Amino acid sequence: MRAALAAFALSATLAPAAAQAEQDGVTTFELENGMQVVVVEDNRAPVVQHMVWYRAGSADEPVGSSGVAHFLEHLLFKATDTLADGELSATVAANGGRDNAFTSYDYTAYFQRVAADRLELMMRMESDRMRNINFTDQNVETERRVIIEERNQRTENNPRALFGEQMNAAQYLNHRYGVPIIGWMHEMETLDKADALGFYNTYYYPNNAILVVSGDVDAEDVKALAETYYGVIPANPDLPERLRSEEPPQTAERRVIFRDARVAQEYVSRSYLAPERDPGDQTAAAALTLLAEVLGGGQTSYMTEKLQFEEQIATFSGAFYRGTSVDDTTFDVVVVPAPGLTLQEGEDAMDKVLAQFLVDGVDAEQLERIKYQLGASQIYERDNVDGIARRYGAAMAVGLGIDDVQKWPEVLQAVTPEDIMQAARSVLNRDASVTGWLTRPETQKEISQ
Repeated sequence: MRAALAAFALSATLAPAAAQAEQDGVTTFELENGMQVVVVEDNRAPVVQHMVWYRAGSADEPVGSSGVAHFLEHLLFKATDTLADGELSATVAANGGRDNAFTSYDYTAYFQRVAADRLELMMRMESDRMRNINFTDQNVETERRVIIEERNQRTENNPRALFGEQMNAAQYLNHRYGVPIIGWMHEMETLDKADALGFYNTYYYPNNAILVVSGDVDAEDVKALAETYYGVIPANPDLPERLRSEEPPQTAERRVIFRDARVAQEYVSRSYLAPERDPGDQTAAAALTLLAEVLGGGQTSYMTEKLQFEEQIATFSGAFYRGTSVDDTTFDVVVVPAPGLTLQEGEDAMDKVLAQFLVDGVDAEQLERIKYQLGASQIYERDNVDGIARRYGAAMAVGLGIDDVQKWPEVLQAVTPEDIMQAARSVLNRDASVTGWLTRPETQKEISQ
């Protein structure tokens, strides 16, 4: 009990301290063309992370052009009016840095991590490709083959990835989150220069972008550089409002059975429609974040204790929630049945444990341990300029503000067991869920037996 009380005392101070530390080093401003800028100063090492986030991801794509956001991400590493194909990445590498990009449902981001004295060079190159991209028909053909091969390697050759796509497609009845970020193969094969330019000329403008610079920098210096390189780019006066098709009320549970001879480990997965983090109101998302930890976040979680240790029905169990999105996300649970047990037995055991959790409730001491661990990890994250830049960029790209990011640790610490149980009762609704089995064909099972 003394250890639990000590953990409680530390957790009460760690998270606010983390929030205050970030607050002290964060400067924000907006350029005249509408570009938002976030500077996170950390002068302990002469390194800087330079990131540009566009509020445009796969969920913003035109219907029938799935994968164009990710396709355009690839094409932005081609030539501009002043840079040759591949010159940007080659320049970063020649200066001892690294660069890359990534596409999500809600945003596309580009970054370079370099020595602090190379920041101006990074801004010059990144601002250049914001409006001066100059890819050719040959570039388009080459990169289309690249993304198709990427889908072959990461998705078509991976039963778990294919299963996940089918789960998402079943979960979302009317929202673009049901379409894979990389795109459906039959639509990727038809992407052309007009598709890429259409997306680029709609969204790649400063008033749809967020610049995040973290590391060994001075905010005033960053502001001067940002005004020099990004501030001269005109805004898009016709930037469309970010409207998404809404999900209708989900009133029927769905099932997905995905059979593939390549499956090495069968398992049961269930996703529930769940609310995302909202600006100024993150309590429900914080409760779901802690619910995932309490229910299936590690070796001392409720599902693990019941399914793996007490009853030995599963070899793995977990619960997952990611609330940083524009629209409703999912809360997921997974169970891998123990050898000799069927998927039906695994699903029945999962249902039994979830029902029992709603009766037993949250163990208060366990919750305080989790809060302490989260508070500590948020302080340690201060040592990672990449992680800090991504936290601010991702949050702002989905509509959250600086204040939301900085208050998040405190919101987590304020969550009560009652909040978590209320979230569990609200979200663990079978009528808004998809239950999936990843399994092998029946004939293959008979042969293996």
